[in-house]
Amino acid sequence: MQQLVVLSVKMKFFGSEDVVHPVVLMDSQYRVLVDCGPVGALERIEEALRAHQIEPSSITHIIMTHQDHDHVGCAAAFKRRYPSVRILCSEEEKPYIEGSKVSLRLEQALAMQAQLPEAQKSFGEAFCALLRSVEPVAVDQVIHIGQHLPFCGGTEVIGTAGHTPGHLSLSIEKFGIIIAGDAIALEAGKPVIANPQFTLDPDKAEASLQYVLSLGAQKLICYHGGILDLR
Repeated sequence: MQQLVVLSVKMKFFGSEDVVHPVVLMDSQYRVLVDCGPVGALERIEEALRAHQIEPSSITHIIMTHQDHDHVGCAAAFKRRYPSVRILCSEEEKPYIEGSKVSLRLEQALAMQAQLPEAQKSFGEAFCALLRSVEPVAVDQVIHIGQHLPFCGGTEVIGTAGHTPGHLSLSIEKFGIIIAGDAIALEAGKPVIANPQFTLDPDKAEASLQYVLSLGAQKLICYHGGILDLR
């Protein structure tokens, strides 16, 4: 049976609480987790999976939409606990996820740190420390724009650069659903650019948002915001 499950995982961020939405693509052969939460979230991911009667050990693949800490932060811990899981991402994001290049988000945060008012510098330093704490993980397979993956009856890889250079989204053809990652967030139920102040290329991000909306999906699943029904 082919099924798509949207998880809700609480995430604390410097005193505030958010809910993020990893997704599981399920069929008779695969259990694919799309994005996997921030550093230290492994137990919460496991709890969210088990709440839907999905054993974490049954996850066959993790697809990373991009390199940000709240999407890849517990991937290394997941892989350590469940070594058979295969890690997938785009070619552009691979060196940042594997740690052969410094995270672009960390580079951005370090550059911004010098410009912060004195009262905000301690927060900036703590954020940089959080980004440094992301453990690199080896990528088992690079996936490409336009590639059709066998998961859940057919999953197409969509290029949605802007938030980061190699950001990917996924179109689940059978269900008319697009998993947007951070290409789109929901604010008050409206699709917007995720964290525009931190988006690395705002023009590309806006183009990606409009492109995803033009594809005629019935539903979007946004990592920040959840499900948007477009019917």
